[in-house]
Amino acid sequence: MFKKFTNACVRVMNRWLPDPFLFAIILTIVVFIAAMIGTQQGPLELVWAWGGKGLTGDGFWGLLSFSMQMALVLVFGSAMASAKICKRILGAIASVAKNRKSAILLTTFVSTICCWLNWGFGLIAGALLAKEVARRVRDVDYPLLIASAYSGFVIWHAGLSGSIPLQMGAVGGTEILGVTYSAPISKTIFHPANLIMVLVILLLMPLINYAMHPDADHTIAVNPEVLKEEAERTYTIDTPAEKIEHSRILWVITLVLGFAYIVYYFVKNGFNLDLNIVNMIFLMLGILLHGDLRRYVDAVGDAASSAAGILLQFPFYAGIMGLMVAQNPVTEISLARIIADFFVSISNEYTFPLLTFLSAGIINFFVPSGGGQWAVQAPIVMPAATEMGIEYGRAAMAIAWGDQWTNMIQPFWALPALGVAGLSARNIMGYLVIVTIFVGVVACLGFLGWAIFF
Repeated sequence: MFKKFTNACVRVMNRWLPDPFLFAIILTIVVFIAAMIGTQQGPLELVWAWGGKGLTGDGFWGLLSFSMQMALVLVFGSAMASAKICKRILGAIASVAKNRKSAILLTTFVSTICCWLNWGFGLIAGALLAKEVARRVRDVDYPLLIASAYSGFVIWHAGLSGSIPLQMGAVGGTEILGVTYSAPISKTIFHPANLIMVLVILLLMPLINYAMHPDADHTIAVNPEVLKEEAERTYTIDTPAEKIEHSRILWVITLVLGFAYIVYYFVKNGFNLDLNIVNMIFLMLGILLHGDLRRYVDAVGDAASSAAGILLQFPFYAGIMGLMVAQNPVTEISLARIIADFFVSISNEYTFPLLTFLSAGIINFFVPSGGGQWAVQAPIVMPAATEMGIEYGRAAMAIAWGDQWTNMIQPFWALPALGVAGLSARNIMGYLVIVTIFVGVVACLGFLGWAIFF
């Protein structure tokens, strides 16, 4: 019965799921119509909100700063993963896989840990590991293997690169509607309830993924062309310019400056991570592991293409966010407020984080960005948490978990891994429907337990 349901999900996704960019266009149309009906605003008002209301920085261009941060997380994580020493480590890890079962279990487990450490690194490292595993285990179902690599992304926002807990843990907190909210990472990322949910997913999701493996007649083996390695770059160091580019002195000075800042940052601020310091850490680690500034420049150039989807689609999702938060000037009602207010209105002290998680999962379809999700929901959720006496860390993590949860069936963030794997979103999304159901159950029980036992 389980495999029949899985196979049905795979067939539906293969037949009906469009390209991620077209998916964003379709979502724009759906939200536009829903906003007209729900908020009683005219089409010109909503077009104005979608495009950014002139020069206010909202709407279509409202996430430029955050887009840059996200692109850098992805590019720096990818560049680090492409270092020779990282590839050797991935190859050594992949050698543990001896059959289909160990291939799926290993790929899921390692990618989940990597995504918890850093989502950009985890996305690419998971896909690279899956390709290394596919070289060794040729009878494993390749789409499921890549889906397993991507499934680790379902815990990214509960990890060290989660944008919402990092904003809450930043020095001075984060300001929402003139009020400052803050929560140290001991109350978000490292809260026992959050760690328990992550641990349950880390241990059980590999087994769930293996249980979906199709029989031999329906297994899709990897295309050998996908596994071809590009020849390693060779460099000539003859001219003064080339000697400068490969200078060990400049490499050392860069590393000393970068790591000196990182150490001083933690001395001054404690172990408070935000997106900028995470990016700084992975930038410097990438330079260190590549061992040469010219090699690192080329690695970043190669990795930058994987951010193309972010650069193209983020403005459209920012536009969708503009539609979601566009208020009727008379009633001050927005589509996001309608959704969030509904869940808040039926909540109590125990169910509030759970229902916030569910509402965040719904909103994430239309705003698949942690920062965008926070901008949409925080003005509703955080004041409500204050009124109900719910700690800010728990309320914030409910949004974060909802954001990461439905990423499994929102193809946007799968683009980098798919680019590495040579597959399309429709090849893996059927399997990820099952992952979404599983993680939804874990998170619902987890937030109820957080309310009762912590």
